[in-house]
Amino acid sequence: MSLKNFFEPGSVAVIGASREPGKLGHEILRNIVEAGFRGKLYPINPKADEILGLKCHPSIKDVPENVDLAVVTVPARFVPGVISDCGEKGVGAAIVISGGFKETGGAGMELERQLVEVAQGAGIRVVGPNCQGVNSAYAGLCASWPLIRAKGPISVISQSGTILAALGCWAEDEGIGVSKLVALGNKSDVDETELLEYLTDDATTKVIALYIEGVRDGRKFMEVARTAVGKKPVAVLKGGRTAKGAEAVLSHTRSLTGTDAVFDAAFKQAGIIRAAGVEELYDLCKGFALLPPPDGKNIVIITSSGGCGILATDACEEAGLNVVELPAWVKDALKEKLPPECILRNPLDLTGSATSQMYDEALAALGAAEGVHSILVIVGDPMPGIAEVITKHFKQGKTLVPVMLGGGEIEAVERAKLRSNGIPVYQSQTRAARVVAAMVRYRPTSGL
Repeated sequence: MSLKNFFEPGSVAVIGASREPGKLGHEILRNIVEAGFRGKLYPINPKADEILGLKCHPSIKDVPENVDLAVVTVPARFVPGVISDCGEKGVGAAIVISGGFKETGGAGMELERQLVEVAQGAGIRVVGPNCQGVNSAYAGLCASWPLIRAKGPISVISQSGTILAALGCWAEDEGIGVSKLVALGNKSDVDETELLEYLTDDATTKVIALYIEGVRDGRKFMEVARTAVGKKPVAVLKGGRTAKGAEAVLSHTRSLTGTDAVFDAAFKQAGIIRAAGVEELYDLCKGFALLPPPDGKNIVIITSSGGCGILATDACEEAGLNVVELPAWVKDALKEKLPPECILRNPLDLTGSATSQMYDEALAALGAAEGVHSILVIVGDPMPGIAEVITKHFKQGKTLVPVMLGGGEIEAVERAKLRSNGIPVYQSQTRAARVVAAMVRYRPTSGL
């Protein structure tokens, strides 16, 4: 059965909706309302007549119309019965937020077995249990928390609700937005492989990020991943890399992690980009979503800080990029345009007296240099007007990656201007260099 009901439902029931702010059943219902869901919404609570202005029903079976998706927040012991009721109602999909299943062992494992058995018998697809829900931004469906409404090109599949929320919040804060966010939880039914396959052909998803602790069927995952990578970038953060980390996974979602070296080799074979941490996973997402892809490894660094230029050189070389010599004609052209204290090499150090006009001159020359594939633009001082300069040259199509740090209130203003123009800004030269290197390595087998 298609996963469409999770992302484009015409009607949603929140089972366990609460009148009390702060309770999960209330927050999820409110988030769906405030996200702008345009379908029909039914709170289910036998002890309430109305919540948030919406008529309540005592049971899913009492809803007079069809229901595409159920969001379940009742205690674990009631969930198998609720899913049975959903089956009688003809509900096609359920997001089970409730915890207390196999992640707790013992009786919880038996409850999850019952949940799966009932759902399969009724033909209901399940995300969860023990999960932070689903957010389908273009459908206005935030069946999760916190409330994230900004629509954009990034989709995330995660076994951690907190990591999912962090990526979504960062994307919203920077004005990039998200397409779909899915917290897998215990993945009793729908898993990362099936979701990856769905998102591969999703028109509003430009880049896919995953946080996984293990996969159910490695061979199938690899097949799907190869196809996905052929159409759009896929970045993965893998939890449980160490022996102690693998032990922690068992107490989190009871996933089997496997040997990290095997995962690493599999990711490389499939063309998946591996992130070392949550920040890098997000950096990769916004880079692939917003930056034009570089044509090769050659990079030039422009900086107003000698120290930052040195660190950027190290970072680029360590990431496998070529910090190339400036073409002779570029040096000649800049010698006439820039003050004599500027260091005309790579990194191109405009020194502490740098102005936005000097950056403009440097970017104009480098933008015309055929052997320069990308430019790392480090702005290390308060610099009014730099956003306009960067935006002008960014639109020329060359991979231009801004890094801003140390600029105080003026930097905040300039950074906001860049973000409003869809230009990503990084907070360190190392993070930016790793993104450029990952974009160089990514080679889709079919067009993006």
